[in-house]
Formats: sequence, C-alpha cells, structure tokens
Amino acid sequence: MVVSESLLENNEDAFNKVEVYQSPLSEHIRELRVRFLWCILMVAVNFFVIVTFFTDPLMQALAKPIKECGIQFIYLGLSEALTAQLKVAFIAAVIFSMPVIFWHAWNFIKPAFYENERKSVFLFTISSVILFLIGVSFGYGIVFLSAITFFVYVGENLATPMLSISQYVDFLFSFVLSFGLVFEMPVIIYVLCRLGIVTVAQLTAIRKYVVLGIFIVAALLTPPDVLSQVLMALPMLLLYEIGIWVVKTSCK
Repeated sequence: MVVSESLLENNEDAFNKVEVYQSPLSEHIRELRVRFLWCILMVAVNFFVIVTFFTDPLMQALAKPIKECGIQFIYLGLSEALTAQLKVAFIAAVIFSMPVIFWHAWNFIKPAFYENERKSVFLFTISSVILFLIGVSFGYGIVFLSAITFFVYVGENLATPMLSISQYVDFLFSFVLSFGLVFEMPVIIYVLCRLGIVTVAQLTAIRKYVVLGIFIVAALLTPPDVLSQVLMALPMLLLYEIGIWVVKTSCK
C-alpha cells in the first residue's frame, strides 16, 4: 500500500511537470490565437516595409543571374509584373518573420514537454531549420545558377531567350524550396529511427531501391533536364548516407 501511494505521488509529480495540463483548453486556444495574430502582424509589417522600400532591390538581385545570361524579361499580362513583385515581397516578409514565428511556436509547445525533453526538441528544431537553409542556399547558389547557364547554352542557338517574370519567380522559389525540403532527409531518417520504424540494417538493405527512388523524386521535383535531376539526386544520396551515419551513432 505504501509502495502504491509512493508510485502514485511520483506519477502525479511527473504529470504536474508538464505545464500544458495545468491550464484549461480554452486558455490554450486563446494563447494560440494571440500568438497567431502576433505572427500575422509581424508578416504584415515586414511585407509593408519590403513593398515600400526594398521591392526593386530584391527584384534586381533575383533577376541578376538571368540578365547576366542575356535573357530578357517580359510580362504577358498587365498585372503580371506587380503580382510577381508582391509575391517576392510576401515570401521575403515570411522569411524575415521566421525568428518571431519560431519563437511563438516554441513558447506555445514548450509546456507540453518535460524539462529534460525540451533541450532535445529545441536542438532538433534548430537542426531542421539549419538543414533547410543549407538546402535553399545550395539549390540557389549552385544548382539553380548552373541550371540557368545550361538552359541558355542549349537554347541560345535555336531562339532568342525571353522569360516571363512571373514564370521565373515561380520557377525559382519552387526550385529552391524543393532543395530545402530534400535536405531534411537526415532529420526524417533520425525521426523514423527514434520511433522504431527503421533500423540501420533495413536502411542498408534497401539502399539500391532508395537510389532508384531518389532519381524518381529528383525527376519529379526538378525541371525536365538531366543536369537539374543529377544535381538534386547526388546531394540526396549523400544525405541518405549521412542519415544512416546519424542512426548508427545515435540510435544504438
């Protein structure tokens, strides 16, 4: 009886350490609404500032690789140029607001974890963000610029290159976003390992199927040219091997 009461008290203490259970659901909903509104406000303020002062420099910076290749921008509709500028400004506003968004998101979910879990969750989140940024930087700084050069080299003897500004913006952001998501592969493998869904032996055994799958995914996520597909597939293969190494070192 004494042992049972002791266990009950220990469980109750552990339960109380999870702060989320100490507040009613309505309070959490209210907190979520307030934090969401703060994030929306931050994006709106950044959007207004960027549209007012920084739209032209941003567009010039994004258009520089194309102009250096001798490609002329055109717009096919009266509102296309304005729409492209607003789209770039909005994406930039979200990017510059991410520190505030992450801060509110972390402070909202933090009470749901035990004290000893919070550091792991925080490091996991930071690692995911860093890998995403590395993927975006790699996708734009290396693969995208190489792909643009390749496209111009192939087509310059056939026709005069002219590109819709809206088409270019959509292509650019979908391209770099794909690389950002692909670079999350080690994190995904680590999560699957921690959940007991995969093991090192399984990851090694299915390697040849993963290689095939990676090239299929690269073909779906990139433009229909071999260079872009290879430039995406090779980092994915490397990231898969890094994921296996992470599993070996941390999920023993």
